[in-house]
Order: sequence, then structure tokens, then C-alpha cells
Amino acid sequence: MEDAKKDGSEVLPILSNDGETLIMNNLKKCEEQIKEEPNTPQCEDVTCGFWIFKGATLQRLATEQMYVVAYGIAGCLITMAFSYFNGTITTLERRFKIPAKTLGIISVGNDMSTMVASAFLGYYAGRRHRPRWMGCGILTLVAFCLLTAALHYFYGAGDEALRLTEEFGEGKVEEFTDEETLCNEMEPKCVKETGLRMPQLFLFAAQLVSGIGQALFYVLGVSYMDDNTTKSKTPAMLSWSTFIRMLGPAIGYSLASFCLRLYISPSLKPMIKNEDPRWLGAWWLGWLILAVVLLISALTIFMFPKELPKARMRRLKPDQDSSTKELQPLSLADLMKSVHRLLANKVFLYNTLASILYLFGYMAFWIFTPKYIEMQYRKSAATASLATGSVALAFSAAGVLISGFVISKYKPSARALAAWNGTVDFLTVAGILCYVFIGCEGSDRMALLSATSNTNCSTHCHCENVRYTPICGGNNITYLSACHAGCTEHYKDELIGSIYKGCDCMAVLEEPSISNGHSLQFQTGVEGACPVDCSSQFISFLVVMCFLKFVGASGRSSNVLLSLRCVPPEDKSFALGLGSMLVSLISFIPSPIFYGWIMDNHCLIWDKTCTNKGNCFLYDTKSLRYAFNISSAAFIFIGGFWNIGVWYHAKHLKIFDEESNTETKEKVKKKYMNNEDEVAEQRTLMELRQNNNS
Repeated sequence: MEDAKKDGSEVLPILSNDGETLIMNNLKKCEEQIKEEPNTPQCEDVTCGFWIFKGATLQRLATEQMYVVAYGIAGCLITMAFSYFNGTITTLERRFKIPAKTLGIISVGNDMSTMVASAFLGYYAGRRHRPRWMGCGILTLVAFCLLTAALHYFYGAGDEALRLTEEFGEGKVEEFTDEETLCNEMEPKCVKETGLRMPQLFLFAAQLVSGIGQALFYVLGVSYMDDNTTKSKTPAMLSWSTFIRMLGPAIGYSLASFCLRLYISPSLKPMIKNEDPRWLGAWWLGWLILAVVLLISALTIFMFPKELPKARMRRLKPDQDSSTKELQPLSLADLMKSVHRLLANKVFLYNTLASILYLFGYMAFWIFTPKYIEMQYRKSAATASLATGSVALAFSAAGVLISGFVISKYKPSARALAAWNGTVDFLTVAGILCYVFIGCEGSDRMALLSATSNTNCSTHCHCENVRYTPICGGNNITYLSACHAGCTEHYKDELIGSIYKGCDCMAVLEEPSISNGHSLQFQTGVEGACPVDCSSQFISFLVVMCFLKFVGASGRSSNVLLSLRCVPPEDKSFALGLGSMLVSLISFIPSPIFYGWIMDNHCLIWDKTCTNKGNCFLYDTKSLRYAFNISSAAFIFIGGFWNIGVWYHAKHLKIFDEESNTETKEKVKKKYMNNEDEVAEQRTLMELRQNNNS
């Protein structure tokens, strides 16, 4: 009884036969006491709000539906922040002169901290007030936004950006295409530029902070949702929250596009347009907007109670066979026991291994799909972003919602869910192998011809440090620049644009050719790459990509459900945290490095700087297509066999609580029948007594 009092049992005591009625009465008492005194200690666990933000009105919002909406919106804002970082990363690179390899390390900073924090936070915070810990996690993401934006206030717009404004410039800006892009017999003087170390450390520290917040939010959020909803509603709740969260990337990239259209210092008037390669957008502005909306989201999540009232009512029903096991005190010894218990759980272990391999293989497409589209099918960056951020998003959302509806309506068994996860893996492998054969022959040929033309000629022009400004020659070959084509003259045409003449590296033709819709004379080129028509192949790629997005998204709910149901309730948060740690360690951190290495190995021409190699200008698209897709398919194919292991060991796993509900109904029915018999018997005795008296 003492333990019950410590747990607030003065308002929610140990129940009698009329337990459900008693719970409702006591919850009403809580509501009445909250009206009079918001800080009622006995009602704290089921009271919505904190500090002075309490009251009867807020208690109406302590429902599972409101939590799903708040959780989904918070997840949407978090994915917005990470998408915004990806959308502005090239601007950060140019503003602070950060090498590409350093940017790669910065980008995985949040995965590093997520890996370290997930398991420990899932164990220690999972047994406490989870919404408040989640709110603290979102506050760390607010700090991430402010830390990143602070770089602009510490270092300003930069001298190079200020010189391009009317206020600080000379009033005139030279055209981008000038004599320095032509063949130069004299070796140009190499200017060595070094990046600033402190901004790099700032960005890495911000990423580390964001990983801790991300771990707190996702690990605790899913377990809280599952514990505070009926098992039959969990699939639908997961689907809707995931659907809302999936809107984040599209909004994040749109916000990045809007901010980058503004000059880095909006109060100044730039003398160049945003199409100019020297343009630096207001990358810092979006972080301030994100910090404000994340702060509001953190306060909203913070207000949810430790346990929703309806969940408390279900947990304390006397007829419910879901008595929670008494929790052991938090300690390192208990933590190690939990680790051993989870690793000995074959369903949990095999399901985690299957997820790791799937994510390792598919991570390549999450990160490099826009770049893959640009180099394989010769599409613009805008088209590539539109395809991956909008078209694919619609099919992913459809997959999540439809799978959630099907699981909620038909309530498949654990084995059926595991079988579908394995089917998703093998369908994904088939789709990725289709990518191998969806290549554009014109793009492949152009890459090889360009590589050959740019390496066998123009050695006397000293083009090592000339920036990438492609031109199309009369021989229908794309050159990296006029210098690489050996061109010595340049002039402007109002209709065509820049025209280059005297290009010694172009093969001498018997007659003029057509390029970019214009007739070219001998050894003459125009600005821009030669056109390659890959439209039909690009459409085929989009069809397969949308199919894979739909199929892959349909397996998310089933995978999470298996992770939640295969472990005891007291290990739920820790299991999600341990799984997140393993996924970060084995998938999220090494996978981008591995696929980046594959891409680098298939680079034909590099941009060479004074100190080292820069970015890749030209890839061997055909060889890269084979290596990239076959490697990805191999990892996912192996993961499919682990899902077969999940299917084999999940035969006794219960996903929904229908059996316990049936048992409860039988008990209630039996009790009702017994009461009816007792009443009938008493009525008969009363009639006999009345007859005797008469």
C-alpha cells in the first residue's frame, strides 16, 4: 500500500471489481482538483502541462491523437533542419573554404553522437518522464540551429561577397567568362587558399549536439506512442506520424531555395545575379526560422503527461492480463543485463541485422540520388532535386499510409509482417538491378570521349587550375573549359552567348557541324556541355525509383512493430536506443564513406588545386552504374535472409492484443452470467418467502 501511495494511488488506488468506473471517477477527481490547484501531486503523472502552464483546458489535449500530431510535426521540423543543412552545404563550403573531405566528416557528426547516446539515453531516460526528455532533445536541436547560424554573426559575409556589392565594391563587375579561361602559354601562378579551422569546429560541434537531440526524440517518442495507445492502433499511429514527418525534407529544401535566393547580406545591394557562380545566398537565415519553430515544438511536447489518462486506465484494469513487471533500479549492472537479454533475443537481433544491411545498401540512394541523376542522365540540379524531393516523396507517403491501413485493418501475424519485410528486401534488390540496365548510351559515350579529349591535348596551355566552364566543340565533344580545348580567342554573341575560336584540340572536320542548335565552323565551340538526350531512360529510372520508394516505405511500420513487440515492456525504450546505436555505427557512418569511395574510384577527371584534388568533373558513368548498384543490391540481398530468420523465430510473437481482449470479454461475460444467476436465485427465494407468509 505504501508503494501505491508513492505512485499517486491516493487518486488512483488499487482497484476493486468496479475498477474501470473507479478509474474514471478518480480521473474526474483529478480534473476537479486541477481546476482548484494546478500542481496537484497525486495527478502529476497524468496531468498535461508543466510549471504555471497547467489547467483544465489543457487536460482535454492529453490524448493519443494529439500526441501523434505533435510528435509528427516535431519530427517534420527535425527532418526540415537536416534537409536545410544539405541544401545549404555547398554555400557553407564556398563561404568558409571547407575541403570536401572535411565536410564529409562534419556531416556524419550527428550520427556519431547518435550512436553513442542512443542506447544509454534509451535506458536511463526511457523509465522517466519521456515527453520532458523528448522536449529537452528538441531544445538541443534549437541549440544546433543557433550554433550554425552564429557563424554568420562571428565572421560576417566575407570580403569576397562584400566586394560584389554596390556599397563595398568598385561599382563594376567583370564578366565571368574572361581571358583567364583561354589557353595560356605561360604557367599561371598558383594561389594557395586555406580554410578557416574555427568554423569547421563550430559546424562539427553543432552536428554532435543535434545527434543527441535526435536520439532522445526518436528513441523515446516511438516507445511512448506504443505504451500509450492500444496495440491495434499502433500501426495507424506510426503511419500517420511517419507521413507527417516525411513532409520535412520537401519543406526544408524549399526553405533553403528561398533563403539562398537572397544575398548573404540582405541589407546590401549585390551587383551580380543569383545565377552567377560567385553568388552567396543567405544560408544563415533559415536557421533562425528553424530555431523558433523548434522551440515552440519543444514546449508542446514538454506539456504531455508521463502517461496518458486512457493508458493509465487500461493499465490498471483488474481484468487486464498486462501487469507490468517490477522494474529493477537503474544501474550499470542492470544495463548490462538488458544488453545481454536483448542480444539473446533472436527476433530482435535478426530484425536489427536485417535493418542494418538494408539501410547500408539503400543509404547510397538517399544521399547520392540527385548527383546520380545529374551524371547518368545529364539533368540539371533543379530537375534532379525535384525528382527526389517531390515525385519520390509522394510514393513514399503512399506506401506508409497504405501499409498502416492494411496492418490496422487486417492485423497480420508477426510471421506475416516478417515475410513482408523479406519480400520488400528482394523486390528492392530486383529494382536496383534494373538501374544497372537503365543507362544512357549517349551519356556514357560522351563521358569517355570527353575524358580522352581533355587528357590527350592542351598540355601546353597549363589548365590545371582553370575552373569548370564546359564548352561544346564542333566535333560534338564536351571540353572542361576553353583552355582544355586549346582555344585562343573568345567573343560574345547576343543570341548564342560565348563563342570560342582557334581551338587546336578539336578535330579538323570536313564540314561544319551542329551543336546546341547552332552551326559551328572548324575548331569552334560554344559555352555549355553538348546536348545528350536521355529523356526516355530518365523516365524509366523514375518509374523504378517510385516503385522502390513505395515498396520500401511499406515495410517501415512492420519493421518497427516487430522491434516493439519482440521485447519486454521494460526494455522497449532501451531496445530502440540500442538498435539506433547499432544502425548508426554499422550503417549511417560507414555507408556514405564507402559509396563516396566507389564514386571517387570511377572519376575520370579531377579538379586539381594547389594543395590537393578538389571535386570530380567527369565520371565513367557506365562502370560507376554497375559498381554502385550491384554493391547496394548485394547488401540488401544479404539482409533479406536475416528477415527469413525473423520469420522463423517469430511464430509465437503476439503483435496485437486481441487474444487478451477476447479473454477479458469472456471473463466479463462469465461474471455477468454469474450475477444473473445469483439475482434469479435471490428473486426465487423472495417469492417463496412471500408465498409462505401469505
